[in-house]
Amino acid sequence: MTIDFKQDILAPVATDFAAMDKLINEGISSKVALVMSVSKHVVEAGGKRMRPIMCLLAAHICEEPNLVNAQKLAAIIEMLHTATLVHDDVVDESGLRRGRPTANATWNNQTAVLVGDFLISRAFDLLVDLNNMVLLKDFSTGTCEIAEGEVLQLQAQHQPDTDEATYLSIIHGKTSRLFELATEGAAILAGKHEYREPLRLFAGHFGNAFQIIDDILDYTSDAETLGKNIGDDLMEGKPTLPLISALQNTTGEEHAIVRKSIATGGIADLDRVIEIVNSSGALDYCRQRAHEETTSALNALQQLPESDYRQALHNLAQLALHRIQ
Repeated sequence: MTIDFKQDILAPVATDFAAMDKLINEGISSKVALVMSVSKHVVEAGGKRMRPIMCLLAAHICEEPNLVNAQKLAAIIEMLHTATLVHDDVVDESGLRRGRPTANATWNNQTAVLVGDFLISRAFDLLVDLNNMVLLKDFSTGTCEIAEGEVLQLQAQHQPDTDEATYLSIIHGKTSRLFELATEGAAILAGKHEYREPLRLFAGHFGNAFQIIDDILDYTSDAETLGKNIGDDLMEGKPTLPLISALQNTTGEEHAIVRKSIATGGIADLDRVIEIVNSSGALDYCRQRAHEETTSALNALQQLPESDYRQALHNLAQLALHRIQ
């Protein structure tokens, strides 16, 4: 069966999604004109808005009585996500995101960093309105862990000895943690504490699979599909799973080329590295890991009551995996 994003994932929460969109636009209003225009630019460059959709689906699974609160939480998630993207683009010196010029390229680094700060602060401002101490604590801790994941990634840059365990710590922080906040947050908000764990497990494994797939695409996709240039991770000397796995599976000259590419960054040997990553079986291993993480995510969903909303989360995990079929 082919999964259609709008029909099979978004449809059950389409009304809430529209309301959330309005809340985001209200949330980014500021008396400082530049803050408004930059925030608008980055929010509109948004992709599928997968995280807030997951949040809304989770809220329905938890039978959240106050849908306005669920919409607020979803808006908060999207604002936090946008803030991390703006900061990421500055750190990575990216000129494009999803085929559009980034905030740092359109304005400058200073503006982008400060507007990212504004979006995080605004998200917490709205979070306080939900008046839920457990939720606030979870988000405060979670945002710290997201920042730590990004710093861990920075620390691993140009380090060819990075292992899979470190890689998993990095992606848990920089990717999976926000997915967890989106789903587990909905359970906390609805007071359905028995659903916290299955929703968190689903989101954590989904996030891991999602990031591994992203890292595979850096070697198999094209700039058009990816919205960024092929080999960007290699360029920055990021030891992602395809490279970690290639290092484990090679010896001699091939091993040396991959090591050197991580250590120095740059794309002088890009074609050769892509070839080694393919021929060493590294991509097959990464695909297998993405499948395992997806299976763990789907198993966690089984602990939740059956519904269209649960099915939509199931479809989302399958759709993410289809990107590497």
